[in-house]
Amino acid sequence: MGGMTSGADLDRLLSPGLRAIFDDRFVRSCELFEEYIRRLAIHVVRATGLDEAAREPGTVGDLAARAGLDPGRSAAPVAWLLSTLAVSGVVTRARGAAAEAPDHFVLAAPLPERDAAAIAGEQEAHDPACLPSYRLADRVAALYPEVLRGRISGEDALFAPDQFSAWIDYFSNDNPLYAVSNRIGALAAERALPRVGGAATVLEIGGGLGSATAALFDRLAATGRAASIGAYRFTEVAPSFLRRGQRGLAARLPGAPIASARLDMDRPFAEAGLEPGSMSLVYGVNTLHVARDLEFTFAEIRRVLAPGGTLVLSECVRPFADRPIYVEFLFNLLESFRSPRLVDPWRPHGGFLSPDQWTAGLQACGFRDTVVDPDIARLRDRVPACVIASISAARG
Repeated sequence: MGGMTSGADLDRLLSPGLRAIFDDRFVRSCELFEEYIRRLAIHVVRATGLDEAAREPGTVGDLAARAGLDPGRSAAPVAWLLSTLAVSGVVTRARGAAAEAPDHFVLAAPLPERDAAAIAGEQEAHDPACLPSYRLADRVAALYPEVLRGRISGEDALFAPDQFSAWIDYFSNDNPLYAVSNRIGALAAERALPRVGGAATVLEIGGGLGSATAALFDRLAATGRAASIGAYRFTEVAPSFLRRGQRGLAARLPGAPIASARLDMDRPFAEAGLEPGSMSLVYGVNTLHVARDLEFTFAEIRRVLAPGGTLVLSECVRPFADRPIYVEFLFNLLESFRSPRLVDPWRPHGGFLSPDQWTAGLQACGFRDTVVDPDIARLRDRVPACVIASISAARG
């Protein structure tokens, strides 16, 4: 939510529950981190040779080829880097003459010298709890050249054993820049849980290290609704994340009705023993945007939801479909992030979707009554950097 400057605007535009989450301290941290990523993007463009390649105009493919980058692995990240610097005014972007013609980019002047470390220092003085995001961003930036040159895959680079501790610190409720996704997700999930008719059955997809689960159970305890969940299925595809998440939740929430299992959202959910109509709520935080085939995953979710059941997502979102957001810098190296199966018109690219695209996709796949909170479509012209929202929809 970088770029926000007016607390009074937020008071008017956000519900009290969301305003308590998006407080002025958090908003300032978002502004700082967005600027930090912009400065890292300049560093990566220089480190990969894209600055020299862009001395003459060219498409994304032209510039990647001139810089000697791997055409498959570099296309989406290079497009993001150039588009981000174009929005910042560092690179000039010329739209294609025809509707389908690719844009051209050119660097009309040498890249500016902008010290990323100065922003990290400002963040440390403002709120050092956010620094895990900076440390992860530094590690990712250092990996960009080798991945874009095709020397290692993004998955192997980002999830190497020596990177694991950085992900643990990043995906933590002690890191405000990530915890916000868990908090707004918990707010939406708590609203979606049935208030009558017995305890709910919940499936969490892509539970990772368990921080979203912990945030939800904390919210339910705080609102006196801990008994509203009768059975909670915590799932994750990566065995290392699943084991650590399972251990952490058992220690943090002893006695909670949590069962853990491996679930691959790109495979039939029946393989994980999930019965049709067995779930009151399906929940996922920053997960479904990496589904290989989102139509397929939506269909599997709809199959396991009971009639009237609800899907609740908490996701980074693009306020404008054609404008990159800074959080994508952390994940652009991953094949699963940048190259899903595309669906016209609501899944036109990899990465994060816009609220309109989420809504269109859910409706096309048999869901109804979609609610995006905060209402990005209403906010985006006045608060264009609002990039976090919950998305809730009922099984149709």
